[in-house]
Amino acid sequence: QVHLAESGGGLVQAGGSLRLSCAVSAGPYSSYAVGWFRQAPGRGREFVSSINWNGDSTNYANSVKDRFTISRDNAKNIVTLQMNSLKPEDTAVYFCAAGSATPVASSYQYWGQGTQVTVSS
Repeated sequence: QVHLAESGGGLVQAGGSLRLSCAVSAGPYSSYAVGWFRQAPGRGREFVSSINWNGDSTNYANSVKDRFTISRDNAKNIVTLQMNSLKPEDTAVYFCAAGSATPVASSYQYWGQGTQVTVSS
């Protein structure tokens, strides 16, 4: 069983930055890809970014490319999402998930509880 816990969400003004962390515990963590998804009120879960098991392949949604950076530290079992130049439309609950490195939510078997990110205009 793999457990994930997000942290680092909060309220920030447009143009600001936040760093989200996903702590992964138990199981063969290092063999999983980790993805970040987000869900805004009234909308479906949206792919944000993913990173493969050893960190040498990353993928980003077009909406966050060049603003967000994903990285992982397998020694510490942490995946980080650095979010810069935040926009009000980035407001959502952000989830990390472990599974296969695809932009499809159903490819991920394990999910965290989510952390709220709110960007004010």
